[in-house]
Amino acid sequence: MDHAKNPHHSKGDSPAKGVIDRRLGIDRRDIEGPPSPTNLERRRGPGRRLTDFIKSAEEGEMNREQYLFLLAIDAFKRVNHKTFPAWTDVLEIIRKLGYRKTMPSELNLGERAADWTERPDAAANVSKEAAAEDESL
Repeated sequence: MDHAKNPHHSKGDSPAKGVIDRRLGIDRRDIEGPPSPTNLERRRGPGRRLTDFIKSAEEGEMNREQYLFLLAIDAFKRVNHKTFPAWTDVLEIIRKLGYRKTMPSELNLGERAADWTERPDAAANVSKEAAAEDESL
């Protein structure tokens, strides 16, 4: 019997022709090497502690900024009947809270990500009305 043509072969037989057993190949994690640091890593280890910003929130003691963000996300979910907002929804909420990109990034996101800054009083530009208003100026 030709096992290359028979997909139902017994354990120990060679796999069908064209089937690749990933366990026998090169592990892509060994090829790529360690990723470059992004400044987003949260792994804890010797000498690495949680920041007060994160620690207090994890312990249930949010600051005003964290609490306002939580309320805004909750309001968006209720009003739009969404259990899980998309990332574009989250960015819309952040912009409507008044956050703007006024500082250079502290993250290393690689060459694909071009950094920019904007005026502190820039429009949110997340709704159709705001975009139309900006075009008329």
